[in-house]
Amino acid sequence: MGKYFLKLPKMGESVMEATLTKWLKEVGESVDIDDIVVEIATDKVDSDVPSEVKGILIEKKFIENDVVQVGEVMAVIQTDGDEINDQEGNKELIEFKSEEIHESSKKEEKIEAPLPQPKTFSLPDPLPEFETISKSIDNVRNMLSSEPQNISSEFLSPLVKSIVKAEGLDQEELKLIRGSGKNNRITKKDILMYLSQRRSSFTSAKDKYSTLSSRSSHLISSTKTTTGSDTVLKGDGDQIIEMTRMAKLTADHMIRSKQTSAHVQSFIEADMTNLWDWREKVKNDFLEREGEKLTLTPLLITALIKALKEFPLLNSSVEGETITQKRDINIGMAAAMADGNLIVPVIKNADHLNMVGLAKAVNDLAHRARTQQLKPEEVQDGTFTFTNIGNFGSLTGTPIINQPQVGIVAVGIIRKMPAVIETKYGDSIAIRKKMIISHSYDHRIINGAMGGKFIKSMSDYLENWDKDYSI
Repeated sequence: MGKYFLKLPKMGESVMEATLTKWLKEVGESVDIDDIVVEIATDKVDSDVPSEVKGILIEKKFIENDVVQVGEVMAVIQTDGDEINDQEGNKELIEFKSEEIHESSKKEEKIEAPLPQPKTFSLPDPLPEFETISKSIDNVRNMLSSEPQNISSEFLSPLVKSIVKAEGLDQEELKLIRGSGKNNRITKKDILMYLSQRRSSFTSAKDKYSTLSSRSSHLISSTKTTTGSDTVLKGDGDQIIEMTRMAKLTADHMIRSKQTSAHVQSFIEADMTNLWDWREKVKNDFLEREGEKLTLTPLLITALIKALKEFPLLNSSVEGETITQKRDINIGMAAAMADGNLIVPVIKNADHLNMVGLAKAVNDLAHRARTQQLKPEEVQDGTFTFTNIGNFGSLTGTPIINQPQVGIVAVGIIRKMPAVIETKYGDSIAIRKKMIISHSYDHRIINGAMGGKFIKSMSDYLENWDKDYSI
């Protein structure tokens, strides 16, 4: 008999975790090759995790709504053969992490986070209370160890080392723990007892602080919440809404992007009249011949690809101090989902597709994005991102770069505008269809000149669209 460890697969760039949404197999059930065992969700896509072996599900490592890291074992399947895709010695550690760390880290993070301090109200001095708390924590430590001892990492088992690392225990704390193992070695039991005592102490500290704060509650007539470093007063009619899982993950991704890249924007107004008129002329024939609608998106992406070929450094990624200029042009296309969230499916090798191929790829990905039918590989490996915010009536915007890419283009709504045009009879004022293109780029490697020339190239291609172009 062998064991197969079903792990969370790699889900794409910058995706390091997923939420386990639903188990489709129960412990004791038989599993065939390619059977879906569990459903997962990330900020980019919902997906299924199939089994690569045939056997019986004998253990689940997580419950529904748990967050799982890429590479972590989610389930164990017993097989008839000798297939083992992980070391048995990691089993105990995985069990500990799923049962102990998962719960303890949540509690400690909440307790150890800085507690909000009112800015405009005077509270009683809490120092005497916290002196008592500090003494109680010291008593716990003394209870666990009557005298310090020197602990060398060489004498800790791999499991204990892993727990120490996960809990962030330093050498001074290890000295406080009296080992019950052979030659006074610290065991898993010793570590867990210490952590339990430590959590109890901090819980007591939190309770005492809550009591202290309640003494001055009569001074505060409104509920206070903290956003960053600012204290916000909430009225009686305010509604507190919990962020969705996807919203939290998206927010984290956007914040990390702003902290990583030096965002700069360039803007240009493009005359879309020629392209608009051409599309109106051919769209019905295209629909009848190809069975697909010819939207503006594939036409805009065509111009984007032309500009990327002219400025290949925009088709790059940055990791640390290394720039990787991509050979393939894989266009990420922001698409709206049914729940209002956005997802970015990727058109692979977009520069190898003709207009018909681009139109079909755009329509297919947009449809499956709305119906949540995208596969994990279809939201990976993008080299540049395009978003059409004009679909929502926006004039323009400043999109955030999708890391580790170095640029993103947003197009706004197309409007009828009075414009000065040159004719053989001189300048004239006419009604033209105009659109603003905005380009956000990473100023670490793309300077303002290149960023501006890039969207100028895209704009020129759109403005000079051949009215006799055939597809």
